[in-house]
Amino acid sequence: MEDVDFEEEGAEEADAEAWESEDDEGVEDGMEAQDDSEVTFSLHSASVFCVSLDPKTNTLAVTGGEDDKAFVWRVSDGELLFECSGHKDSVTCAGFSHDSVFVATGDMSGLIKVWRVDAKEEVWSFEVGDLEWMEWHPQAHVLLAGTADGNTWMWKIPSGDCKTFQGPACPATCGRILPDGKRAVVGYEDGTMRIWDLKQGTSLHVLKGQDGHQDPLTCVASNQDGSLIMTGSVDCHAKLVNSATGKVVCVFKMESVTPKAPISEGEEAESNSVESLGFCNVMPLAAVGYLDGTLAIYDLSTQSLRHKCQHESGIVQLLWEESSAVVYTCSLDGAVRLWDARSGKMISEYRGHSAEILDFAVNKDASIVVTTSGDHQAKVFCVQRPDR
Repeated sequence: MEDVDFEEEGAEEADAEAWESEDDEGVEDGMEAQDDSEVTFSLHSASVFCVSLDPKTNTLAVTGGEDDKAFVWRVSDGELLFECSGHKDSVTCAGFSHDSVFVATGDMSGLIKVWRVDAKEEVWSFEVGDLEWMEWHPQAHVLLAGTADGNTWMWKIPSGDCKTFQGPACPATCGRILPDGKRAVVGYEDGTMRIWDLKQGTSLHVLKGQDGHQDPLTCVASNQDGSLIMTGSVDCHAKLVNSATGKVVCVFKMESVTPKAPISEGEEAESNSVESLGFCNVMPLAAVGYLDGTLAIYDLSTQSLRHKCQHESGIVQLLWEESSAVVYTCSLDGAVRLWDARSGKMISEYRGHSAEILDFAVNKDASIVVTTSGDHQAKVFCVQRPDR
């Protein structure tokens, strides 16, 4: 609480009701006085875990939550388009196909459903093991998903033709289809990473042992042409890998920050991990977000740390603007921040949630950010600034 400045809030505004209320009413004019958002979507009745924007028009969002529900709604006014009904567990994955024709929703139990957006109707569903992640192919109506049994599944939509890629007998914790659309990189709980040939169903490269990570992988990313892959792990390392050769180019290690107070051994081990990472499209830079609140900007040409941007609390996710060196972070303190990766300086900060932000998406022209939070809400922030 030390970063809450009670002076500003005005004692009379923070009325008793706002403090008592667990619900969303009253929070805005009470404890969380600042709300920079333009639109609030509040049909979820529990934490909202995931959000995606439709790639073609950027006018629709899909959100999934702990209430076993997913909704497709309009970003401009929060108007509900349709509910993706029938899930029986928390909806943790949701996304539109590359052309915005379909939207897929997946719940933790492994039930995946695909809906045709214009008809607002379900066209396909399938059940796999416990779902870890899900992603659409960048150029085709093909869906990829990783499960807790180590398999990665690939389906043609809506025909349902299916292929599986068998990983080690441990969860496939993260995955990404490479920009060429022919390969996918998948990270596993045992610290290994595989690059799969999607057509042949064979693994082209496996990183394990010293080349792999010592702990579960948390995230993977690739640069714009797919020549470089970056993997992040609970072991606090980010590895840069040449996707053609499968060789590790370099390892970015975060030197451990000295703990603020002496803590018991068990805690120290789990106090940090790589949570999110990504490549800049316009400069040879990469960003890595850590659970301890560090945003590290690495220079790929010199393979060195360029900036460290400190957050008060853990980074949940980061995204680069498509055509500039601006990186966005969302964190456990409920704020979205924009950073200039060239200078390492914060450009702006947006608040409005009364709990941690769990996921967010940025539209193509970087004018809006859509966030989801533990406060049961999704919000739309207008981030376009005349001087950027």
